[in-house]
Amino acid sequence: MNNASNQRPKWRWLRILGTAITCLAILGASAAAVVVINKTEPTAQQINATRKSSALVNTIVAERGSYAPQLVVLGTVEAARDITLSPRVSGQVVELSKDFLPGGMVREGELLLRIDPADFENAVSISNSELLQKEATWEIEQARQRLAVKELEMLESTIKNTNRSLVLREPQIASIKAEIAAAKAALARAQLDLDRTEVIAPFDAQILSRSVNIGSQVGPGDELGRLIGLDEYWIMAAVPVRNLRWVQFPEAAEEERMVDGEDLGSDTFAEDANGFQDGMVEGSRVLLRDPDAWGPDVTREGRVERMIGTLDQQTRLARVLITVNDPLGRESDLPPLILDTLIETRIEGRMIEDVVRLPREFVRDKDTVWVMKDEKLEIRDTEVIFRDAEYAYIRSGVDAGDEIVTTTLATVATGVGLRKITNDAEDDDDAKDAESEETTE
Repeated sequence: MNNASNQRPKWRWLRILGTAITCLAILGASAAAVVVINKTEPTAQQINATRKSSALVNTIVAERGSYAPQLVVLGTVEAARDITLSPRVSGQVVELSKDFLPGGMVREGELLLRIDPADFENAVSISNSELLQKEATWEIEQARQRLAVKELEMLESTIKNTNRSLVLREPQIASIKAEIAAAKAALARAQLDLDRTEVIAPFDAQILSRSVNIGSQVGPGDELGRLIGLDEYWIMAAVPVRNLRWVQFPEAAEEERMVDGEDLGSDTFAEDANGFQDGMVEGSRVLLRDPDAWGPDVTREGRVERMIGTLDQQTRLARVLITVNDPLGRESDLPPLILDTLIETRIEGRMIEDVVRLPREFVRDKDTVWVMKDEKLEIRDTEVIFRDAEYAYIRSGVDAGDEIVTTTLATVATGVGLRKITNDAEDDDDAKDAESEETTE
């Protein structure tokens, strides 16, 4: 029994020793594997690769010339002639024209309404009777004067010169003449009041409103209706002050009178039917658009007439007056203008000489332009002297014949390789593949 107990510790130590040897063997094998892997790993080598591909772009050729910018602003339609009718005599309205109603069209001189003329006709009759009475008295007085002349011839030696005018009834004659003149004036006034019972259109007009009806009692100062002229409308356009120098006003044409420093004077030029003188420059041409009322493709024309001398208090914009003839399209197939509406006005400005005109989207940040030269990108700084709604007008930085890059590039840097897109099948494939070639140094 003692022998068995002595054998157990020996086996325990043998197992521990075997486990330790096994662990050491595994660790040694692992270390050997790491060494072998490190020795057989390929060595990394640094290479330099150069990009050989070129970006495919579209271009346009810059052209230098003279262009008229387009100033696109909003304007308000107003009537050139706008009046409120009032009667000049008192009375009752007894007749109305069938055209005297809102929206009606009337011609100059057309009767709009009539005030009861009975009292005024009676006044004319009375004034005429008084005039006839004064004229009859004048005839009688003339007969008396002729008789006095004959009596004076018989009593010439006994009548003093101081009493001569009394004998010839000259004071009575003068009094009768004054009474006749007053009677004629009274008759003319009565006739004028009678004529004023008829209210007529002062010009070709459209009726905007009517404030009376048959039976209405009216008097001087009362409103009968509102009329606007048909021959011309105004458009009051709001233009930024910085853009006024590009607008051509008719007054600027006065400079055309100066030849070699000499003023030729206004008599040198004959006026045409529009009131412009031969050799004078009209105001800027204006294209009008109202897509909501007329449709997207319909336009009308107007002319810049003058500048209003004050700024709008709210917008701080200058106000430019534009005139439009035949605003209601009575003499043409053009659509009518509607009063008080906002309308798009495209003012054709003064010519800008010797500039390159490019679409605004091709002028990049900080007024730079991308130019393709020798198949490389150049970023040019430019001098943009004006921008309208569509174009930028460039004075310097771009020359005629330069190829302007219109394609948006992901990488923008001077010297980037460029290649124009063409319609060839091979180039189209290149554009789709966008392959890159690399060279290892």
